[in-house]
Amino acid sequence: MNNKSLDRLIVIGDRVLIKPANAADKTKSGLYLPAGYQDKETVQTGYVLKCGPGYPLPSPENDESWNPQKNEPNYLPLQVKPGDLAIFLQKAATEIKYNGEKYVIIPQNAILLVEREDF
Repeated sequence: MNNKSLDRLIVIGDRVLIKPANAADKTKSGLYLPAGYQDKETVQTGYVLKCGPGYPLPSPENDESWNPQKNEPNYLPLQVKPGDLAIFLQKAATEIKYNGEKYVIIPQNAILLVEREDF
């Protein structure tokens, strides 16, 4: 995983860029699973690499003509952070390939659970 090349990617809105965790290639009893089997599971896991700025908030009304309004958008930040292990719904994921690596982009509301090292 080349984080330097990921610096060029900008995640938009409430979206999250996730590197899917390596899936097991066989069952607990030792049977080998066919290629692509894990892609059909309804729940997947992966590590959060980048997050968008969050949910856009409406700008407050500015009725004061002497005070110019800044056109900078305000956002409600996301709960997830880079480095989190996320458990998410596969049906909401959009798979992309970037520099030969497989990633998924999902909206934050498709994440069911997050495991974080520090609080």
